[in-house]
Amino acid sequence: MLDLPSIRELITLIPPLLLALTLHEYAHGWIADRLGDPTARLQGRLTLNPLPHLDPVGALAFLLFKFGWAKPVPVNASNFRSPLRDMMWVAAAGPAANLLLATASSMILQVMPWMSFPAWFAAPLYRMLEMSVLLNVILAIFNFVPIPPLDGSRVLVGLLPPREAVAYSRLEPYGFIILIVLIYTGIVGRVIWPVVSTVAGFLLGA
Repeated sequence: MLDLPSIRELITLIPPLLLALTLHEYAHGWIADRLGDPTARLQGRLTLNPLPHLDPVGALAFLLFKFGWAKPVPVNASNFRSPLRDMMWVAAAGPAANLLLATASSMILQVMPWMSFPAWFAAPLYRMLEMSVLLNVILAIFNFVPIPPLDGSRVLVGLLPPREAVAYSRLEPYGFIILIVLIYTGIVGRVIWPVVSTVAGFLLGA
């Protein structure tokens, strides 16, 4: 039986999740645009409106299986001066944006006790901010895993010597299958969860 979230859980989960996914994809497109590739901007994806970034199947999968995805921002590496290096920066921008958002959410949490919000508003806001910290840390750390199609794989390709980068890129057609197997066998969780717990624990306890 699927463990479906309650209405209360959805209310506190959906806003920080949409913001986290939107900022992640926007950061990819913004850096790509700055480095010479206008593809995301020309296709209307350089926006903070979450709707263009939503993948209906990915959103449903997240609610049902606690694992989902957004619609990737289109990037044409041939527009870059140095495709491997610039793709590395584009890839790193998404997780970096999530870490910045997690930090910002943590800072707001720290000042909330000095704000005079009514209890009916403060309680769900506090929970949303906590979820924002946790979700953004999870997205950042998970996406840094160097397995295609995750951002970490493109960062790794940008760091490897050209010959090794080409060899590693040949894994991409099989990356999604490898990733699914590693997720459902619990290997990815065992690798990233200690890092997630440390970073999120620091930000929530700062």
